[in-house]
Amino acid sequence: MGLKSPLVMFSFFLLVVGITIMPLAEAQLLGGILGPLFGLLRIQGIVYCTPNGNIGVNGTATPAFPNALVQLRCGGSVISTATTNGSGVFSILLDPLNFILSTVLSGCGLAVNTPLASCNASLPSVGGLVSNLQFIGNTVAGLLNVGNLIPSGFLFNASVN
Repeated sequence: MGLKSPLVMFSFFLLVVGITIMPLAEAQLLGGILGPLFGLLRIQGIVYCTPNGNIGVNGTATPAFPNALVQLRCGGSVISTATTNGSGVFSILLDPLNFILSTVLSGCGLAVNTPLASCNASLPSVGGLVSNLQFIGNTVAGLLNVGNLIPSGFLFNASVN
């Protein structure tokens, strides 16, 4: 009985270690090899009703730009769109099987062609806002890996249509 007890304890120890290590190996496998199959790219941000679409100086009270059409443009083509909510927030989801992060960062950008005058009559009625994209990291939710991108900063462009 004395010999069986250490053998049983050792077997139990191996079982516990195996159960503990297995999820780590699975997570590494999914993140490395299968990550792109179980992931998304999310572009989100807030558009403000200002000449440059950004928050005011020192965080001063800045009105949001509700119902603005935000376009993701890649190589001159509109790939996806979203409309800002009442707080100026938008979110665009992309399938990473069709879009590679490095390509989106280097060849795509955001455009808001809803005239700024629609949220503030003293702002221009032609042109719109444009922004490059910036990667800020990943979020993991279960098996889903989400790459998060944000506007790097909107600028007014009179030729946006």
